[in-house]
Amino acid sequence: MAPRKAPLRLSPWLRRSIKSVIHVVALGYLVWLFYAGITDTLGPDPVDTLLNETGIWAIHLLFITLLLSPLAKQMRSPAPIQFRRMLGVYVFVYALAHLSTYVLFELQLDMALVLSELISRPYIVVGMVALLLLLALTATSFKVLQRKMGKRWQQLHNAIYLILPLTLLHFSWSQKTFWQEPIWYWLAGITVLAPRAKQWLITYKKKRSRKQAKKSAAKANSPQYP
Repeated sequence: MAPRKAPLRLSPWLRRSIKSVIHVVALGYLVWLFYAGITDTLGPDPVDTLLNETGIWAIHLLFITLLLSPLAKQMRSPAPIQFRRMLGVYVFVYALAHLSTYVLFELQLDMALVLSELISRPYIVVGMVALLLLLALTATSFKVLQRKMGKRWQQLHNAIYLILPLTLLHFSWSQKTFWQEPIWYWLAGITVLAPRAKQWLITYKKKRSRKQAKKSAAKANSPQYP
């Protein structure tokens, strides 16, 4: 029998190096986008480009974040999980930049227009719900809160599996079609969520079986009167 390989573990130096690269790429690209927009070197419609790029990369980073847990299971190593919180925070940063671009540059901070857009464009409401959930996950992503919240922390952070379809719905609705580009994101989303949905179904069936077994045992042990 072949000896079982030890799980891959990253040295502190390598872990810090990878995190530094993530910071440089994710934050650097965002800074460059806004700098190019301010200096009018982002094409004929810089606001539209900013909206598209910040939105699309928020989705891309969300996919990467969701793929880290399956990757860790496949590798039988906790190494990928060490970057999940950082990437999750950048999902929120890009989503917030997306909203800020819309409110600041597209609507010119006109609060009456913002309210009108929320009423007339439901996809914006969907995007706002996804952003608020991301805010909740980001605010509670620190280890000290994870320890204090206990099981509730995991229950809250399972909302990331709701954020993905909400984000894709917002994207598809804003594109006014579920076909062309959005369909590929939906197919990728279904692929990512399918194993999780299967696990939820198995867990639900197990809990239901245990409840039924307890009810049956309680019924069998209850006193029988003639």
